[in-house]
Amino acid sequence: MQVDPVSDTLTRIRNGLGARHTKVEIPASKLRIEIVRILKEEGYITTYRVAEDDAKVTIKAYLKYNSESRPVITKIERVSRPGRRVFVGAQKIPRVIGGLGINILSTSHGVMTGAQARQKGVGGEILCNVY
Repeated sequence: MQVDPVSDTLTRIRNGLGARHTKVEIPASKLRIEIVRILKEEGYITTYRVAEDDAKVTIKAYLKYNSESRPVITKIERVSRPGRRVFVGAQKIPRVIGGLGINILSTSHGVMTGAQARQKGVGGEILCNVY
């Protein structure tokens, strides 16, 4: 039983990068698929696939490394936790390292980056920061 699926997803990616794996397998859910989709769109992972093996559905995320075989993701951290939720309005969405990183938000219009939420004028729960 998992208490926090977002933290589990981020930890699997962090551990995969630390061990220099080319891919990580993550149990699938709608929220997890959206988080991985955003990481791919923003260029933090190479690609991903949603695979169905027997009764369980998993996400296979292929990690991205630069030419010196260093991970593209320097840090991936959870902001809002089950014990302390962090909600922000559209004007209060923080920039990650002056715009060099991204934050992923869960809004009433779906899961999106902080820049997309700012552009649409919606706030929400800050799930994580990536840089």
